Amino acid sequence: MTTPPIHRWIKTECGRAQYAELAARSGPLARLRLAWFVLIAALRDWRLSAPAHE
Repeated sequence: MTTPPIHRWIKTECGRAQYAELAARSGPLARLRLAWFVLIAALRDWRLSAPAHE
């Protein structure tokens, strides 16, 4: 099973769970919030190494 490309940028389990929740929502404001979340999460996680189970 391949991992989604977004997992390259969002490395924490809680961040990935939040991403899945936000990605399931529809609407223009939901997409804007998802983009904002990905930007902030990627900035916060850029120093972290990838989890060992990948």
